[in-house]
Amino acid sequence: MVKPDPTSTPKPRFTLPRRSVTSALLGTTAFWLTQPSTSVSRALAHEAAAAPYKPQFFTAEEYSFLTAATERLFPKDHNGPGATELGVPEFIDRQMQTPYGVGDNWYMSAPFQEGPANLGYQLPLVPRALYRRGITALEQYARQQYGTNFASLSAQTQDAILTALEGGSIQLHDIPGRTFFEQLRTNTLEGAFSDPLYGGNHNLGGWLMLGFPGARADFMDWVNQEGAAYPLPPVSISGQTA
Repeated sequence: MVKPDPTSTPKPRFTLPRRSVTSALLGTTAFWLTQPSTSVSRALAHEAAAAPYKPQFFTAEEYSFLTAATERLFPKDHNGPGATELGVPEFIDRQMQTPYGVGDNWYMSAPFQEGPANLGYQLPLVPRALYRRGITALEQYARQQYGTNFASLSAQTQDAILTALEGGSIQLHDIPGRTFFEQLRTNTLEGAFSDPLYGGNHNLGGWLMLGFPGARADFMDWVNQEGAAYPLPPVSISGQTA
């Protein structure tokens, strides 16, 4: 396996302009999540305000990787906050504690074999296992190649590793690097743009970047007005406003 050269690695594809990424995201079913009760969302908001979030699924080292990697995938820039400020790592940790994290509604029967991309996910690993094994393998790779863990590397080197993962040149033992990268990128975008009650999109920062109205009961007056900015701030399911 060839060690990525941070000085010669081309600009990662995951640093596409925010407008391109978010426009594509709005059309995906992964963006929209099931609505829980308002009381739950208020409890989460109160908890977040009371103390910094402590991960329940990820270990401290895993959470350190998650924080660093998601920030490189969705960095803070002139458009708005990055993954860390939006609470994306918190969102993913909470996500691993739901039925989704254990693949509760996934078809997980054999055979498991590599197939073309249009057949979708083919591994015998639910998201929790994919993250746990993938992060362990990637941290081993970082230490072997660079002598330290992923979070301690420079942003340039982190980008080089993530680019190699996306391109498929890093294999995480029995997990294709590209598969792990897509899982991480998908959950990062979900955390940046889902309703805040799920732990991400802190202060509605993701929706403010999109100009998305959120859970407002009526915004039909502005539908199909190409280029017209929505004049009101977004509202979350719990009634939080920006």
